Amino acid sequence: MKTKIMMIIIIFYFTTSCNSQRKEENEKIKNNIERTATNIKNKDSIIDKMDKVLTRQIQFGNSVSNDVTDIKYYEFSVDDIEVLEDESSKILLSNGYIAPTEENFNKRINKIFNKLHNNKNLFYINTFDICKGVSSFADSDGFRPNIFISKTKKLIVDQLFIAEITDYEELYPPIIDIEKKINTKFKDKNGDNVYVTRWKDVKDLAGQRRKNIQTLVARNMYLFNDSRAHFKWLILNDENFMRNLVTTFGYYDDKELLKWVVENIKFDSNNPKELDKIFWNKKCDRTAKLNLEIFPVLKEIIKPGDANYFETLKSYVMYLLEDKDKRNELSLQDRSKLLAHLVYFGEQYRYDKNYNDKSYFMQRIWMRDIDDSVKKEIIRNNYYNLPDYKNLYEKSEEYQNALVDENGG
Repeated sequence: MKTKIMMIIIIFYFTTSCNSQRKEENEKIKNNIERTATNIKNKDSIIDKMDKVLTRQIQFGNSVSNDVTDIKYYEFSVDDIEVLEDESSKILLSNGYIAPTEENFNKRINKIFNKLHNNKNLFYINTFDICKGVSSFADSDGFRPNIFISKTKKLIVDQLFIAEITDYEELYPPIIDIEKKINTKFKDKNGDNVYVTRWKDVKDLAGQRRKNIQTLVARNMYLFNDSRAHFKWLILNDENFMRNLVTTFGYYDDKELLKWVVENIKFDSNNPKELDKIFWNKKCDRTAKLNLEIFPVLKEIIKPGDANYFETLKSYVMYLLEDKDKRNELSLQDRSKLLAHLVYFGEQYRYDKNYNDKSYFMQRIWMRDIDDSVKKEIIRNNYYNLPDYKNLYEKSEEYQNALVDENGG
């Protein structure tokens, strides 16, 4: 009897267990079907949006003009940008790009570009005015001023037409016949000639597209995959973008980039304002970010006999002390800190026998800081912990008279 009861229990257990497993498997199958259906629906939606956007862009043409100038500009929409993101993502992934995690992506964006303007799934940068808080896909003159950073695709891309990064005829063959039917010359209601330049008639469109793709890949591989090979390509082929990372956005963490920018900026004692671009960066909230990372880089760059560097840095110190507008732009705290690092850097070359520079850096603060506000701020901050600053300053008092004579008594 006991044996029969045990058999019944065992059979019941296995039956229940099998039913439970079957239920779990059925649930998994159901979830997979639903997920697949959603993916197919999303994919169909993306393809449908792509077809509509591409058709609209191609039908508009590359440009619309009269006998004198362009007269009409394509109006970008959110759909245009979303399709651009999708196509850019495909290109990047096919070129070995690894999309960063959301956490790493946000860290890189904040470190390089600081605070950016938001628009749903996008960050955007208006290259004409990086502090402009309202997104606009074009200005009144038809320029495309934006760089877009996609939060969902984890990439950065210029504001491009699909034809500028994709072989649209291969992507969507029906577009060939649509484009052929475009009227390339007609008269408007006033009887004036109107000309439409079709994308297929743009000179060397394939070459432009190739360069745009190279730029897209190189920027993203450098910014988010830390590719030094693409860094090399960018400083040769995308100079403005790379320079602006330092001079416009205040990104100083990449020493190699910073060195390249410093080496390619003109050190001119008659134009000290040019050095503002590399010594500090004004943020959109009107605060300043000082570039103290520049001094080790300058030390690498300046060689014996490079007197022009010292002359220009000397002029820059005087400019920071005397220029009234600069007093309003830079707070006393920031100006004092930057000046302390500048004169400390320059003063050391006075005692290096390979340079023996006589630029009298440190005493310039004594001579031009009339109310002692800068000097007091430097002392209050314990000389910013710059080694031997106080001793160098006291030693520099020996050339006060020579400095006065240099400046006309």
